Amino acid sequence: MIELTDEMREAINGALSDRVPITVSYVDDDGQPSLSLRGSVQVYGSDQLAIWVRNPSGGILSGITGNPKLALMYRNPTTRLAWQFHGRAERDDTEQARQTIYDNSPEGERNADPDRKGVALVIDIDRVIARGEVLMER
Repeated sequence: MIELTDEMREAINGALSDRVPITVSYVDDDGQPSLSLRGSVQVYGSDQLAIWVRNPSGGILSGITGNPKLALMYRNPTTRLAWQFHGRAERDDTEQARQTIYDNSPEGERNADPDRKGVALVIDIDRVIARGEVLMER
């Protein structure tokens, strides 16, 4: 069962303001692994994360079409907190998801997309890992 803790929620939602954007890995259209730092990663539910993807033409959206699996890494060297999140991503074009995910993104991320041309991405978490141990699993 996946149930993000309050500590995880606070760390993830404050990652960009703490200067530790979350690293996201996915497989691109050519089958190559790709890494991307994302400032808009946020908790979306007890077992979900979300990302406001400012560039709809970027690699992550086309990548998840062929393979929805991705991994995210939160690491804060100051607090010594680190987690890996493995899950499955899906684009959510409903106005409710778009509005919520955009509004909950850090101000700097919203300012970089004032016309809301981006896309809401929702990730169902399948596994949470810390220090090589599985903490939670669906």
